[in-house]
Amino acid sequence: MRTLLTNGMICDGGKSKPYRADVLIEGGRICQIGKCPDVSAKRVDVAGCIVAPGFIDMHRHCDAAVLADKDFGTIELRQGITGVVGGNCGMGIFPAVGGHKEEIYRFVEPCLGKIPQTWEFSSYGAYQEGLRDMDIPVHLGSMVGTGTVKAAVRGYQAGPFTPGELDRAAGYIREALEEGALGVSMGIMYQPECYSSREEMLYLLKAAAPFQRPLVCHMRGEGDLLLSSVQEVVGLCREAQLPLHISHFKVTGIKNWNRTIAAAIEVIEEARDAGQDVTADFYPYCCGSTTLLSLLPPSLMSGGLEEALLRIGNKQGWGLLQKELYAKNDGWENMVEAIGWGRIVISSVSGEKNRRMQGLDFETAAQMGGYGDPAELMADLLCEEKGNVGIIVQSMAQADVDRVAKLPYTMLISDALYGGGDSPHPRLYGAFPRLLRDFVRDRRVLTLEEAIRKMTSMPAKRLGLKGRGRIAVGAHADLVVFDPQAIRDRATYENPKQLGEGIAGVFVDGCRVVENDKRIGKVRAQMLKP
Repeated sequence: MRTLLTNGMICDGGKSKPYRADVLIEGGRICQIGKCPDVSAKRVDVAGCIVAPGFIDMHRHCDAAVLADKDFGTIELRQGITGVVGGNCGMGIFPAVGGHKEEIYRFVEPCLGKIPQTWEFSSYGAYQEGLRDMDIPVHLGSMVGTGTVKAAVRGYQAGPFTPGELDRAAGYIREALEEGALGVSMGIMYQPECYSSREEMLYLLKAAAPFQRPLVCHMRGEGDLLLSSVQEVVGLCREAQLPLHISHFKVTGIKNWNRTIAAAIEVIEEARDAGQDVTADFYPYCCGSTTLLSLLPPSLMSGGLEEALLRIGNKQGWGLLQKELYAKNDGWENMVEAIGWGRIVISSVSGEKNRRMQGLDFETAAQMGGYGDPAELMADLLCEEKGNVGIIVQSMAQADVDRVAKLPYTMLISDALYGGGDSPHPRLYGAFPRLLRDFVRDRRVLTLEEAIRKMTSMPAKRLGLKGRGRIAVGAHADLVVFDPQAIRDRATYENPKQLGEGIAGVFVDGCRVVENDKRIGKVRAQMLKP
């Protein structure tokens, strides 16, 4: 079927300003751009709207949701997202086999959602096979996460790889890249990667180097350790000769606001000026979201998750947690010290007993529960929920977020978590329309064409996705049509499960799947491959 979009303003994903033209779609591709008055096709009048390439979210923790959620795609398509990438922050659900599978699934659950123990994906190929017969309506790709790789080989305890383990881990990475993984992701601040030596990380990156796909990295620290963390990953990728992409580039911690980001940017730009391939991304909010386990000092996690929960699971353990949490920990960033308990909000739990705490900050929840110290509540929550607690951290300053957004080498992500609960971060529902409403229309931090480029051609280029991210003859017909004056996010921290507005149409492979803010029709999208 041929479809002709008429009377729209084209924002093609490049640096050009929007221009008026028609777009003709046939066979899942764009076959003509310009005036097409005599074409025989189904005509769709999009007057007053912007026609842009479908948005690509290269950092979405949707690895399990694509398999488990029968309505997967609605949240994404209603934001104009036509392509998503999982396996970020070193976390994923492959390889997960044998003795460490249950431990892996429990560790990633606050970010990825609950994963049935019956699922067993030994490789990226096996994961793709599990998706083969599913009608997933957005294109999907994945990184291979070195945290899950390491956990598959030796669990979450501290200590070095043996030579045999290191070779197994490198083999998993090569295998995933051979099977089409879009890159390698690391989560150096998380267990078990926070225990890895530089030599071990370098060994794994050199295994990936022949493929020349990016390292997409959640760095060791984003507050007091931001500068040294940027230097660390820039140095690793320089030595491994691998492209580097820094995930959710930001600065956290009240004392670092409006001052520390400049030095980190300088390190990146010096590397870029010297010819190194370095890019970064950001999400358009001043709050982050992660797992409560990330607040546990590494000294308490050194024996793995089970041992950590046993150690803090009584009043004596409360004292141990307080001692370690409030002590100085070299090489580890303490979010409690950086922003305070009052800025850390409980966003998701798995058990019914603690659901009343969702949406409360730790100070308030501790007072309600009769705890003398929020650290005591933290210990009880982790033990009762078996580690499965999600949090929102009010950790950033708007001026710093804006500064990162304006950098010519940064692109937009959502970093959306699918861990459940009644109070997810609003970025799950609203990150992409928020950029267009807040950063473009309301505050004019970015021009429209800059914002569109950061959501389309830039991530497509970073991931090596040919024929995507641009409106051009021959490109895939993944398109979003929106009213620039009406598009807006509705998800808030108080009421996060709200879909956005202002999307007149979304096309995936030329098939219309959204019409006037309503999901319609079905389409089976493709796996994203480099």
